[in-house]
Amino acid sequence: MASVTTTIASIDTAELASRLRLGVTRLARKLRQQAEPGITPSLLSALSTIERVGPLTIGDLCAVEQVQPPTMTRLVASLVETGLVERSVDPDDRRVAWVRVTPSGARSLAQTRKRKEAYLAKRLRRLEPDRLAVLEEAAAILDELVEGES
Repeated sequence: MASVTTTIASIDTAELASRLRLGVTRLARKLRQQAEPGITPSLLSALSTIERVGPLTIGDLCAVEQVQPPTMTRLVASLVETGLVERSVDPDDRRVAWVRVTPSGARSLAQTRKRKEAYLAKRLRRLEPDRLAVLEEAAAILDELVEGES
């Protein structure tokens, strides 16, 4: 038991944080490359949020995405133009616009997720079972690290 304690105590958390940041960033970049052609990461992020949280106002979408209103207005206009999102005026307050994902937008998100998961699954199949078990535990730990964060 002392060797486990010694090993845990000797972990440099700053170095581990650096390695995790780099690994997660590189993996995220690879997965972004699997998105539907023609959709930028910003558009995909907004579309995903609208699907997950929506329908919602552009102001609420700005808050969730942490983007300024002029930028979000351009992103939503692009999503509307491509038919991935529909925008409607609030019947009680015509200054407010609501956005929701269209069936085409939902299909696009599903295809993107499927492509990303296939990319990752292909690479995971190359690993030995014991390494897969480590990644399974790491996935749970990563969930725990971001739990409660917005």
